[in-house]
Amino acid sequence: MQRIFALLILTTALFAHEPIKPIPKSVSYNRDLAKLGKLLFFDPILSRNNSVSCASCHNFSHGGADNSPVSIGVYGRKGHMNSPTVLNAVFNFAQFWNGRAKDLKEQALGPLHNSVEMDMEDSLIMQRLQNSTLYQPLFQKLFHTSAITIDQVAIAIAEYEKSLITPDCKFDRFLRGETKLTEKEYNGYILFKKLGCATCHNGVNIGGNSYQKIGIFYPYKGKALDDRYKITKDPKDRYVYKVPTLRNIALTAPYFHDGSVKDLRNAIKLMAIYNLGVKLNDKQVDLLESFLLTLTGKVPTQ
Repeated sequence: MQRIFALLILTTALFAHEPIKPIPKSVSYNRDLAKLGKLLFFDPILSRNNSVSCASCHNFSHGGADNSPVSIGVYGRKGHMNSPTVLNAVFNFAQFWNGRAKDLKEQALGPLHNSVEMDMEDSLIMQRLQNSTLYQPLFQKLFHTSAITIDQVAIAIAEYEKSLITPDCKFDRFLRGETKLTEKEYNGYILFKKLGCATCHNGVNIGGNSYQKIGIFYPYKGKALDDRYKITKDPKDRYVYKVPTLRNIALTAPYFHDGSVKDLRNAIKLMAIYNLGVKLNDKQVDLLESFLLTLTGKVPTQ
């Protein structure tokens, strides 16, 4: 027992300085509230023509994102941003690509009200839920009132989203001293740090904790869609976005805010050019890809 304890202490000390931290195996949340939030998350009743749910654009089979460049909303309306993953979003310091929502509760209402996505107004949401024999008693039980509010809807969805974490990826287990990486995976991680990728992709969520411009060394060729400038009106914030998480990156293609990059290898090459000013050779891409593939955790079941 003493030997195991000593080993844990040594492992903790060895990796304490690493820029990436393991996801906790669990987080605290209200399970009854999350159950209600889960029902709402998967229910198209929250869209105008009853065709789109939160899960439509946040598919767990695709790492909590969408496998299309941009998501399709009600009546086949096409968005212009790639759907960010909902998995591990609880660890982000702000929500949406440009950080316009300060937390999951505020984020939950965005797609509901967006005319392209779910196109709902609060009165219609309340009317449908109030008339539902499924939802009315559930809200009554949890919020102790017969009057359902949009705030309660947001609270419930956010509580469910809080539970959507993906612990125990191979790299987390490596950091905890529970497994070893292959030589290729390990060298990929060393290269990841040496190139400076960890400058932006760090912390528990390996991103999601800062804003950064895409195109630091070479101008990004795509459009500046819904960037930080839209929030701040500061010209310096053109092409500035919240740094996306790299967790489960193998599952979340296509990549970039506009969904313009179809595969991971190409995304690695382009980001190295745009933000590191480096043209990678094939061996370097192989190493980085190998490391990134260790970041796929236990995806929640639907």
